[in-house]
Amino acid sequence: MDGLEEIVALFVVVVAITAIAHRIGVLSPILLVIVGIGLSFVPGLHHVQLDPQIVLVGILPPLLYVAALETSVPAFRYNLRPILLLAVGLVLFTAFAVGLSLTALLGLPFAICLALGAVVAPPDAVSATAVARRIGLPRRMVTVLEGESLINDATALVLLRIATAVALGQAVTGWSIAKETAIAVLGGLLIGAVGAVVLAHVHKRITNPLLDNAVSLLAPYLVFLPAERIHASGVVAVVVTGLYLGHRLPTLMSAGSRLQMEAFWRMVKFLLEGVVFLLVGLHMYGIFRDFSHGFSWGQGLVAVGVVVGVVIVARLAWLFPATYLARLVPAIRHRKERPSWAIPTVLGWAGMRGAVTLAAALALPPVVPGGLTYPRPLFLVLAFAVIVATLVIQGATLPGLARRLNVPVDEAKEDALVEAAVQHEASRAGRERLDAAADGAPESVVERLRDVATSRSNLAWERLGRPDRETPSLAYARLRREMLNAERDVFRSARDTGRIPEEVLRRAQRDMDLEESLLDRGDQ
Repeated sequence: MDGLEEIVALFVVVVAITAIAHRIGVLSPILLVIVGIGLSFVPGLHHVQLDPQIVLVGILPPLLYVAALETSVPAFRYNLRPILLLAVGLVLFTAFAVGLSLTALLGLPFAICLALGAVVAPPDAVSATAVARRIGLPRRMVTVLEGESLINDATALVLLRIATAVALGQAVTGWSIAKETAIAVLGGLLIGAVGAVVLAHVHKRITNPLLDNAVSLLAPYLVFLPAERIHASGVVAVVVTGLYLGHRLPTLMSAGSRLQMEAFWRMVKFLLEGVVFLLVGLHMYGIFRDFSHGFSWGQGLVAVGVVVGVVIVARLAWLFPATYLARLVPAIRHRKERPSWAIPTVLGWAGMRGAVTLAAALALPPVVPGGLTYPRPLFLVLAFAVIVATLVIQGATLPGLARRLNVPVDEAKEDALVEAAVQHEASRAGRERLDAAADGAPESVVERLRDVATSRSNLAWERLGRPDRETPSLAYARLRREMLNAERDVFRSARDTGRIPEEVLRRAQRDMDLEESLLDRGDQ
């Protein structure tokens, strides 16, 4: 197959496998990796290779950007301490634990073992947050997992850069490490902040939804590439820009732009994540085919067991002290309740790795001083084993573990209560603004708008309960949906008989689709 056919085939498989995963109740990333492993042994697919730059430069920035756009800045700021403990402290702890274990086991130089530790240290939160949302874990746990995934790649990639430089024999001092870290972090923060301000100004001046979406697609690359050019952290730059723009999105874009952008990014995220997990599986054949380099399969299996075990245990060993020792600080103890031990247990088990781990492994240098002392094929096997073991084993068992430990579910009723109260205030504010601006408007129009505000407020209160009888809002939605279906039939018939052109049908269809989307919102 040529390049275009391969891309189309990958998308087809992603769509089909995701549909099957939803039907049988399995996480799509897990099933995509398993299917990819199976497909890797199919003749003709052995040559599929993932260029690490495609992931690190092409796919990672937009995925980080859309995650940052959807992250609550107040929640992120409130949970900054646990997020940093995981995204920075845990990544360093895991990388050094893996490096020391491999050095003791294989007798390899510590620097190159630390590089592998940096490769396998950062979890991929795609599957973890998918499980968390599906089983309704508390929002704070989801926020911590999402916040960790926004920053941990930056920590791991900076550490990988330093460890690789040492392994290649370059002179690295404490000052040079501090300098490179400062450039990476501060440079990423500066470029991200500048990019956020500039892009916010651009978005505010654009009135065309298509142009807004085009700018949004380019935004992660416009900050990532300049940051990487000056050896700053492109990950930090993208996260800063995404958090700032996401927080100010309601005032930067029109309603049409926001609706279109949400749908656009959902599709991009779905396709990119699916293709990446499928490619992880497709690499299995090539990685294990090249496994040799003076190490027997017995040695390789022992190394796999050690590295996978260290990665899993290190996360659990870090989370419990990080959760409870921090409470020795009076300010933290008085501000937050003591969490149940089930919380760090579930967070510790949600350490699935993903495509960034494989891409970073493929980016490891082919040779280092000493030649055969560096078994790169073994390192690729170790990285791949960590991905599969954590994704399949932990991802598949995380829902059951959360249920067995009786982790509190998400605060759905509390959310509905708060939403109803705020919606009541919003409706009252809307009616007051209507009364102030209604001079000269027909009274029938004013009354109709008052009814709309009242209906929205009533709908919010109705969501607090699910009585057996049909609520007025649900009855309205059901009947109005039947009316819209009848109206669509009339417009299509008029188009088919030539009474109206296609353009008229599309405009009417769009208006009816928008109205029906509001009805669907009311059913939720």
